[in-house]
Amino acid sequence: MADAARAHSKPSDLLEASATDLASMIRRREVSSREVVDTHIARIERVNPLINAIANERFDEARSEAQRADDQLAHMGDSEQLPPFFGVPCTIKEFFAVRGMRHTAGLVRCKDQVATDDAVTVARLRAAGAIVLANTNVPEGGLWLETHNPIYGRTNNPWDVSRTSGGSSGGEGAIIASGGSPFGLGSDIGGSIRYPSAFCGIAGHKPSGRLVPNSGQFPAPGGTASAYLSSGPMARRVSDLWPLLRVLAGPDAGDPITEPMPLGNPADVSLRGMVVVALEDNGATAISETMKRAVRRSAQLLEARGARVKEVALPEMKWALEIWATMLAEASPVQYDEVLGGADGVRYLRELVLLPFGRSRHSFPALAMGLADRVMSRIPRGKEKLIAAGLELRRKIEEALGDNGVLLHPPYNRTAPLHHDAWRTPFAGACSAIFNVLELPVTVVPTGFDDRGLPVSVQVIGSRGRDHVTLAAGLAIEEELGGWMLATPQPRKPRR
Repeated sequence: MADAARAHSKPSDLLEASATDLASMIRRREVSSREVVDTHIARIERVNPLINAIANERFDEARSEAQRADDQLAHMGDSEQLPPFFGVPCTIKEFFAVRGMRHTAGLVRCKDQVATDDAVTVARLRAAGAIVLANTNVPEGGLWLETHNPIYGRTNNPWDVSRTSGGSSGGEGAIIASGGSPFGLGSDIGGSIRYPSAFCGIAGHKPSGRLVPNSGQFPAPGGTASAYLSSGPMARRVSDLWPLLRVLAGPDAGDPITEPMPLGNPADVSLRGMVVVALEDNGATAISETMKRAVRRSAQLLEARGARVKEVALPEMKWALEIWATMLAEASPVQYDEVLGGADGVRYLRELVLLPFGRSRHSFPALAMGLADRVMSRIPRGKEKLIAAGLELRRKIEEALGDNGVLLHPPYNRTAPLHHDAWRTPFAGACSAIFNVLELPVTVVPTGFDDRGLPVSVQVIGSRGRDHVTLAAGLAIEEELGGWMLATPQPRKPRR
């Protein structure tokens, strides 16, 4: 029976299956881990020349690990005792240490840096049976929503290669969307899981602050700002996010900010009576009608399943970007300038002069963000007032949502921008960034496509520690709207 099922397994089926379904197929011996791994490697080799999502591959090692998994399974009786993602391939954002792989953060000064051990989250995924295929591209130093750096180059959106895949987990978003990986590991300090998930049309989850450790991630903010950096799963389906979160969550001695938190189960969450707050904009950023419509539609779908939609006034949201920048700067002992240049910092004027001649060690976005960070750090900003506003905003949101409520909000002001076009709207990142410093869990769910064929998504936000509530609401939205669809990148059409 297993041989017959395997004979009917097609590569296209494997490229569209969820990670949990792939794990079940492997355990039931309907498909081998080696076949699943080989199929995804072949897909990467097909799509990556167009999207440039992969930073470094470990295909030979992955094949060997898959073969060992198959050999182990062949000599087992009860395969149900295997770990949850046994034999399933995945990819990892280059910011996370993967033993034996380059770990550069896209920084030229770190181009020869190789990880000697796994980050704790990577180790937890391996212990859960996952097989790492590759690590994926990132922006230089991380603090920008376009994925581009001097080492690995630029990552393109698989739905339109002239557009950004988002950042800083942009390589993950692009390779998962185009079928090269069933799931991946990303991190998010200002939208870095959510922008790529939204722009590429996949599911992503930014966990509650302090739930998942950041040990072994570079760069990391350090200090109490580690509570604002959330490591979390990105996947084809929302249904994969909770089992992945269970693997990733829990304290680690290497990240003293993490705290033990009980993890609820989305299956135990009732949509009947769930509070839903639909916040279409923040009062400061011009939001496209497409994104507003996704929020309204998601609220209506949840309401049709028994949820209760209510309005809540959140005037502090108009200061979202200022609150995020101030609270992050106040909590972090490391400035972006130091991330880019090390202890000596960056000589910005010199690097900007060298940039047009291709001789700078940095990309323009990194120089611009570093220079802005240096300037802003010297300007009095009334930080006490902004921090108080942030804490008040969190109080109001959690009071409105309680233990079984969600806030719906656009992840960005529009669908995936053209390369470089995000500079035109530098404050649009406030839509996502604010929830990092509030430490709230956020699930991104695809809701369809705009009239240009670009993915549209919605953020589902909950109270701290109520990750399972946002995931339950996300599952309902995905069930109604279909969720992720396989992207097949096409070469850029020449301009006439």
